[in-house]
Amino acid sequence: MSIKKQYLKSKPVCKVTFSLPTEDAKKVSVVGSFNEWNEKKLPLKKLKNGTFKGTIDLETGSSYEFKYIVDGVYVNDDAADAYAWNDFAGAENSIINL
Repeated sequence: MSIKKQYLKSKPVCKVTFSLPTEDAKKVSVVGSFNEWNEKKLPLKKLKNGTFKGTIDLETGSSYEFKYIVDGVYVNDDAADAYAWNDFAGAENSIINL
């Protein structure tokens, strides 16, 4: 798992690329506070090497909670900046700080 952050100089935006190497998965999405936890808003594309990858523009100066959905199972990112308990989910969510 990895998260790549590319800050833009022209505006307060960071291009965030989520990568998840998993050859066995059929469908992977990223859900979080930035997309209303809607798995249809950020599906990751499967590359030939088996890695799922996708990019989103997020506003800088904020923190966002997120998780991957791998074939219907919620998974945290081991490369997250932090983790926070979420009472609604009854589990920890990954955090990305921009």
